[in-house]
Amino acid sequence: MSASTHTTRLRSSLCLLAAALIWGSTFVAQSVAMDLMEPYIYNASRFLLGFLVLLPVALFVGKKDPLAVNYSGQRRPESRRLLFRGGICCGLCLFFAGSFQQVGIQYTTAGKAGFITALYIILVPLFGLFLKKKCSVLIIPAVILAVIGFYLLCIHEGFSINKGDAIVLGCSFVFAAHILFVDHYSPLVNPIQLSCVQFLVAGLLSLIPAFLLETPSWKAILSCWFPIAYAGVLSAGVAYTLQIIGQRGLHPAVAALIMSLESVVSALTGWLILGDVLTRKELLGCILVFSAVVLAQLPVGAPADSSPAT
Repeated sequence: MSASTHTTRLRSSLCLLAAALIWGSTFVAQSVAMDLMEPYIYNASRFLLGFLVLLPVALFVGKKDPLAVNYSGQRRPESRRLLFRGGICCGLCLFFAGSFQQVGIQYTTAGKAGFITALYIILVPLFGLFLKKKCSVLIIPAVILAVIGFYLLCIHEGFSINKGDAIVLGCSFVFAAHILFVDHYSPLVNPIQLSCVQFLVAGLLSLIPAFLLETPSWKAILSCWFPIAYAGVLSAGVAYTLQIIGQRGLHPAVAALIMSLESVVSALTGWLILGDVLTRKELLGCILVFSAVVLAQLPVGAPADSSPAT
């Protein structure tokens, strides 16, 4: 592996690690928000806020990026088509994944929901095989190690499947699709503009069930302004943009493993900040997941194919 390739992979890994750190710390904001408002209007608020925060940045940086729709050096009509196609695909995934997760968690425990959601780390390499994306031989043992770690971290009671578990499993499938869509479109368009469009799509779609199934009010939104701002600016605006930037230099299966650290970070921040107690079993789960991520980063043979699927 050349020095430039190693530097690119390291920078991409750090971007995804930063995203996982932000997502992991956002669980507190999400929990507080669910006590004050309903899920669809919460999702709509944070996604649309993420869009508004990124919009001026997307317009500014695009003028210097040849992949952007408003690049000042030349006109690229195909960029606009690719941007909106990618933004719609990623936005649809964000909307359905967020909806499945919020609805499903009402009928199951948070630990089981976290474990089932994390199963996207298995689905990404499996879906990748159908898209003819080769991966390192270390990915499979890393994924198995991570699944065992998540089981130890998240499951505190007997494991059985109920309605909520099945709904959350849908979230896992959609998150896997989102990672693969990002892998395909992120090298083709400006990442900040792609992130901006996906938030607009996800936010507008979330408004439909919010007005049909809920009773949105400005009072509820204003009373929940800090959790919305935290999730909208950091979790949506910053972290999802870091995901798009980071995935440009990594195989999607490796990217999924790094982003799955979100659950570990959530457990550790609860332990360090909120005083939650981690058992030996949970600490062992954290260690196994971290080990899986390190294992997936180790070079072996020829570098994994990270080119976008066609």
